[in-house]
Amino acid sequence: MAIFTQAVVRLYLLCIFLAVGSFVWGYNVGILSSIQVHPGFVHEMGNLTAARKGVITAIYYLGTWISYVFISHPASDRLGRRYAALIGTAVLAVGTGFEAGATAPRAYAMMIVGRIICGLGVAMVSTSVPLYQAEVAPAGQRGKYVVLNHVGFVAGLASGFWVGYGVTFWMETPYQVYVSWRFSAAVVLIPALMFAAGLPFLPETPRWLIEHGHSKEAHLSLHWLREGSFTNTQIDDELNEIQESVTAYRLSGLDWLSLFRERHLFDRLWRASLLQFMAQMCGATAMKYYLPTFFFKLGLGTRVSLLAGGIESTLKIVMTVIEMLLIDRLGRRTTLVAGCVAMSLGLLVNAVLGQVYPDNQNRASDLTCVVFIFVYAIGYSLGFGPTAWVYASEIFPTAIRARGLNFSASAGAIGSIVVAQVWPVGIDTIGSNIYFFFFAITVICIPIIYMLYPETKGRTLEEMDDLFHASLPVPRHMEPTAEDEESVLPRNIPQPGRQPSL
Repeated sequence: MAIFTQAVVRLYLLCIFLAVGSFVWGYNVGILSSIQVHPGFVHEMGNLTAARKGVITAIYYLGTWISYVFISHPASDRLGRRYAALIGTAVLAVGTGFEAGATAPRAYAMMIVGRIICGLGVAMVSTSVPLYQAEVAPAGQRGKYVVLNHVGFVAGLASGFWVGYGVTFWMETPYQVYVSWRFSAAVVLIPALMFAAGLPFLPETPRWLIEHGHSKEAHLSLHWLREGSFTNTQIDDELNEIQESVTAYRLSGLDWLSLFRERHLFDRLWRASLLQFMAQMCGATAMKYYLPTFFFKLGLGTRVSLLAGGIESTLKIVMTVIEMLLIDRLGRRTTLVAGCVAMSLGLLVNAVLGQVYPDNQNRASDLTCVVFIFVYAIGYSLGFGPTAWVYASEIFPTAIRARGLNFSASAGAIGSIVVAQVWPVGIDTIGSNIYFFFFAITVICIPIIYMLYPETKGRTLEEMDDLFHASLPVPRHMEPTAEDEESVLPRNIPQPGRQPSL
């Protein structure tokens, strides 16, 4: 396959644009980390204890869980991946308005409402984008295109820290203290508007179009996505494979409840759910939301803490790009395990040094802890961060892929709720011992990944059935109808602007 064909350029541009949606999601996370240490926000919220700070963080994931289970997957299935992302972006914008407008005496309540609404919207964006990317990418390169989703997320995360750092220079008067944190929360509406405006102009994924009976549109979409990289015969073969897979699942009588009833589907669901849950229980949620607080406890000032957070998040962008180049070569399991090794090292060093030199007794120890928080970030960006989403977005059949991804992502939301609530209270009560807890979880993840997760690199989405030993016998009362037979595309379909061969 040629390196720079029309298809390659189009896929990169599509996935880069979709990463803008993930940027909005990441910014929403990163800016809260900065806001929570902003004097204006702290004053507006009143008595902001560790527990209340944990609620502000965790309640967001209640919103994502509700959306994952009840809202996001029906929207993706019925409206398509693009319009689900569009609705999610609009919902997120409403939530951002509540957050930026939080004013005493109801500031805390408004923040809670805004966080829940943002969670509802982010869940729709965070699942519809990788679904789209997984369904338009060729099998051997699917990993790198889906990882672009996480590149957008960490770019948004870094931008949140850098904007938070920037507004620390805009607090000379009481009015500036009052306004600056609100501005930093609301500025994300600019990329959100750009993303929403462009979504209707994207082509829908061929798999979703086939699923909804739009065979001609699916052929045009796939030809546009593969033109120049694959021959017409290869494009026809891929489309027929998609059609045959969709038809087989339609005739099998499977529905979303089959995720829990059918062994081969439940095997995928619990694996994807466990992967998402482990990704958060390793402490990732805490590192994203409380990073400036960690640095502050290590003796850095507020402004320097935000600066360090910006550097750490920018490093994540670089490492995620590296992961994008490696994931289809090394495979999903290898990158997950390598990431866990780096994460466990970062957690262990912070745990041990925190016990040996408590209460900032040694400056070199504190700086070493900062460095190994960066090591943790590198590991997460090489492993769980992007790969958990790649794995979950590719292992389910087309008809229930949105449901499978959303249900598994809801397990990640549960893990985030636990960590967001446990970490701030734990760090206040048992100090650096909390790192030992998350270190133990991260180490346990390594054998679990090796033993329970089959490698998916290089396989088409339709080949996942073989990997998970699926068998789809067609019931006698559901024999193919004439309509189903006619829906399977012939091998020689005239290409747009071409005459059929004789």
